[in-house]
Amino acid sequence: MEPTIYLFFKGNCLKAMNHYAEVLGGKISGVFRNDDAPDPESRMPGGDDMIMNMAMSLGSAFVMASDNTEEMYEKPQGFRISIAPTSREDFDRIYGALAQDAESVEMAPDETFWAERFAMFTDRYGTPWMLNYEGNKASA
Repeated sequence: MEPTIYLFFKGNCLKAMNHYAEVLGGKISGVFRNDDAPDPESRMPGGDDMIMNMAMSLGSAFVMASDNTEEMYEKPQGFRISIAPTSREDFDRIYGALAQDAESVEMAPDETFWAERFAMFTDRYGTPWMLNYEGNKASA
């Protein structure tokens, strides 16, 4: 059994997930919009273009997502998606792309006692991230 991350967005799900797939090398699949529902009772609240459900494979993991209406949306809290880039260059590339126009940067990229590079931020789509590149501080 493996956990699956499920993200909710305020009407910009497809844009956010396509961005994540591009930056992280993921693959989008199974995009279902509100207007794909077979009957009105199967629809979620909101317009035809709202994403009911979609998936992105990322290595052996899956990230799933959907849109919420303004009234149903709740800002994510109490977790972060943690990514471990395999190089300093990859860390810088991912940070630059995901943190661009970030809502907040809780910890700018810096060295820590456990990693050569670490950062925490909430991106422009409201998703909280943690990047951790251990580098030469990786435990043997």
